[in-house]
Amino acid sequence: MTATPMKHYLQFSDFSADEYHYLFQRAAAIKGKFKSYEKYHPLTDRTLAMIFEKASTRTRVSFEAGMYQLGGSVVHLTTGDSQLGRAEPIEDSARVISRMVDLVMIRTFEQTKIEAFAANSRVPVINGLTNEFHPCQILADIFTFIEQRGSIAGKTVAWVGDGNNMANTWLQAAELLDFRVHVSTPRGYEIDEKLAVGAGGASAGSYQFFSNPHDACRGADLVTTDVWTSMGFEAENEERRRAFADWCVDAEMMALARPDALFMHCLPAHRGEEVTAEVIDGPQSVVWDEAENRMHVQKALMEYLLLGRIA
Repeated sequence: MTATPMKHYLQFSDFSADEYHYLFQRAAAIKGKFKSYEKYHPLTDRTLAMIFEKASTRTRVSFEAGMYQLGGSVVHLTTGDSQLGRAEPIEDSARVISRMVDLVMIRTFEQTKIEAFAANSRVPVINGLTNEFHPCQILADIFTFIEQRGSIAGKTVAWVGDGNNMANTWLQAAELLDFRVHVSTPRGYEIDEKLAVGAGGASAGSYQFFSNPHDACRGADLVTTDVWTSMGFEAENEERRRAFADWCVDAEMMALARPDALFMHCLPAHRGEEVTAEVIDGPQSVVWDEAENRMHVQKALMEYLLLGRIA
């Protein structure tokens, strides 16, 4: 075991390519133990605090089940049943909570909140999702691609839909892991390049924008999308439905990708909106493996943040 200085995981660019190669190897090994019913408890007596300002299914289940499988325990907090939703400054909450647990996962709105918490925490903090970034999901997506097709280096990922936290994180990942992202969004919903690129993320050489989603999918090794209306933007739902009408991933788009291209979606999915049932339930879709892999990559991530590299 190789100890590592305490660090946080707030966006994809927080880790190096070498660290990601290690995490993918550990995720595969830990998943292998899970599939063979081999008990593995490296985090016995360790506690994870999960803080939710945004509701969750996959994030909660994957982190909670994963921590228990590693031998640890979990404390679940929401803004409705703690001081986080009241007047206590987030800095004070961080100072208190981090004295009582070993690891904190936060799913919230603004990235500035998780950064403020991490700046005052004595233990590692993990971004379970913010408006700006979703690093654990892209960690799972890339691991799933590696399982199915091998190295993602040199490949092309087509992002079709909203220029949201997922899109920002894909751009950071492309720069670090040497692949390309084709991005297609409706006008007015583009990626904030200053945010994605300026946050220690992608250079212009690792991504390309396309006004036509069909062009973005052409020759892609992976086609991926997300809901048109992310949590917190529900008031824009009808306006977004109209704007995104041509950005539904369908069989025609998949036919333009490589014959062995995969389809991914972080879920929950709205069939008939951002993706057709034919695609998400079809043979190229790996969304269920992708969903399960959130748990396995997060187990590798928690192990790494708390124990460093396992020899």
